[in-house]
Amino acid sequence: MEYVEYIGYHGDCVRYNNFGKAIPPYPRSTYITGIVFDKFRYHVGEGDMWPVTWGADDIIYTAAGDNNGSPMNFWKVREIGSLTKNPMTHTENFRVEIIDNLPINPQEYCTDPQDNRRRGIKPAGLLDVGGTLYFAVEAGNYGTEPLFTRQTNVHGWIITSNDHGQSWNREATDRYFFSGRLASCHFLNCGRGYEDAPDGYVYAYFPGADDGRSYWENGDFMLLGRVPTGLILNRRAWEFFTGTGDAGEPKWSPNDADAVPVFRYEKMTGENHVAYNKGIKRYIFGNYGFVDNELRPRPNHQGSWPECAMRSQLTLYEAPNPWGPWSLFHQDDNWGTYGDYQPAFPTKWMLDDGRVMLMVSSGSWDDYNFVVQKLAIKLQGDSDFPESAKRFGYPFKQ
Repeated sequence: MEYVEYIGYHGDCVRYNNFGKAIPPYPRSTYITGIVFDKFRYHVGEGDMWPVTWGADDIIYTAAGDNNGSPMNFWKVREIGSLTKNPMTHTENFRVEIIDNLPINPQEYCTDPQDNRRRGIKPAGLLDVGGTLYFAVEAGNYGTEPLFTRQTNVHGWIITSNDHGQSWNREATDRYFFSGRLASCHFLNCGRGYEDAPDGYVYAYFPGADDGRSYWENGDFMLLGRVPTGLILNRRAWEFFTGTGDAGEPKWSPNDADAVPVFRYEKMTGENHVAYNKGIKRYIFGNYGFVDNELRPRPNHQGSWPECAMRSQLTLYEAPNPWGPWSLFHQDDNWGTYGDYQPAFPTKWMLDDGRVMLMVSSGSWDDYNFVVQKLAIKLQGDSDFPESAKRFGYPFKQ
């Protein structure tokens, strides 16, 4: 294996695996033909991860890690303005308010010897189904491979709430409900209270790697699982995507060892969220991977602060089905201020027939918040972007 070497911030020699330049292995979308971002981003709260779901009570719920003196907490988004009247991402439109500052105590629930750091718990996926919240959490460590140090997910499970996060059933599933390459569960979101679901199943994505593990950053692929909506907490009811038949129909197996990737981007697959855009009838997801200045994969945890985690790549994809096929409609090789991550698209904030979306993300340093940015897309056959997108490039044109 070839290595990359450089002198780190503290004068030490840092070395990591050279996997070559990060080039997305997917074709350009012919369905989404253009994209433009609001030049402004809104930062609120503190922390990272921020999976989102649109509750049946019309509230957006979210979760974060490493803030308020807690390794993980649960929040709601309070909307106090109109997202449609103000076309730009605006500070007067919403706030985040904490509901529970410690839904899971890691000292009690993260006792695996591999959970080797005090803050070894993170929010993974979040889903409201008809008023019941399903909160997937993950436990792990901050990396054990010297030449490609990635945060490792060891095991994951689901807790539930029937009162909008005021209280939790922490024993809804066993702590090893998911493990190995399934350790990080990210639910597909489909509308308010999951009302826009394509069928009678809940779908979830699992970022995995070729070595059989799951990583928070710079993994290899995403797997797809599904379960009947009423049986989410029954592990035996889950089945996993194993490919498509001759007519393109999906095939499923109850054995997760048979699962094959629905998305593959070697050493560049993050913990991705997927949401259904009802207005354009497409599944949208954003992928992040950390890179060096030559665009070679370099994990966020490779090296010591502050010289590490200074750059990431954002790629956005669309597909007609939860399993694909995926097409690329945006690529940013130097995303955020110091390497942003974890893009998500709240389904409540898909406006103008789905052609305007708000992207939630987080990042290092001064982006270590609930970061929101509007974007607009143009579909094949559209004559232009939505009218509101014309004001993304402030100052206004008279």
